[in-house]
Amino acid sequence: MSDPGRFVWYELLTSDPAAAQAFYADVVGWRPEATTAGGAPYTMFVGPQGPVGGVTALPAAAQQLGASPYWQANVEVADVDATVALVEQLGGKVYLRETVPDIGRFAVIADPQGAVLAVFTPAAAMPSHDARQPGEIGWHELYTTDNHAALAFYQRVAGWEPKGSVDLGPMGAYLLWGRGAAQLGGMMTMPPGMTTPDGRPVPPSWMYYVVVADLDAALARATARGARVINGPMPVPGGQRVVLLLDPQGAAFALTTPPAA
Repeated sequence: MSDPGRFVWYELLTSDPAAAQAFYADVVGWRPEATTAGGAPYTMFVGPQGPVGGVTALPAAAQQLGASPYWQANVEVADVDATVALVEQLGGKVYLRETVPDIGRFAVIADPQGAVLAVFTPAAAMPSHDARQPGEIGWHELYTTDNHAALAFYQRVAGWEPKGSVDLGPMGAYLLWGRGAAQLGGMMTMPPGMTTPDGRPVPPSWMYYVVVADLDAALARATARGARVINGPMPVPGGQRVVLLLDPQGAAFALTTPPAA
């Protein structure tokens, strides 16, 4: 049965898949597992509740468009082709549309502000995980040029619902969103001149927060392996602590402590 709007897979597109496998295995405990499901060799990241996502080489076509290593989430939709038609109608872009045998149909899209995401219709049911537990991705954060417009877009495309906001003062409102009773993430309008630690402008993009039982220990393992801190560690509303990082290949990700019970 289709369950549109939920996150079902996270894929790391990177310049060095083997090094990334070792890094995330050490930092967050994901076990690399080889598979040929879909007809081609692929490495999954497997957490305590089962597969979370996978890792693959950053395609040459993406590099030609200026992409550097990044994480890409897959959001379930009832019909990929109908969804991409809506994406284009609303001013977004469609970069790729493909069917993977026995896995499902997906499309890589960009919202009207430029942030990239994948929409996916699985060929078979995919069980949901408890995103509050270590080893899962528990928060999804969008950095964009217009968070109100972005939320309106994703309401149409993914069915996500507004869940309130947090006042960030001069930076404006941090828009909370989710589906049903669950909060899934936030959207913020980036301040002018927001850059990475090496001085590059931050494009509209997604940040995914991995839940870890001991944030300080995970951070120490990450930096020992060459990760760079973007921001934090710091407390956030709700009692959690977070830290934003670039992995050794340059893909952005974050760590968070589990949510309060």
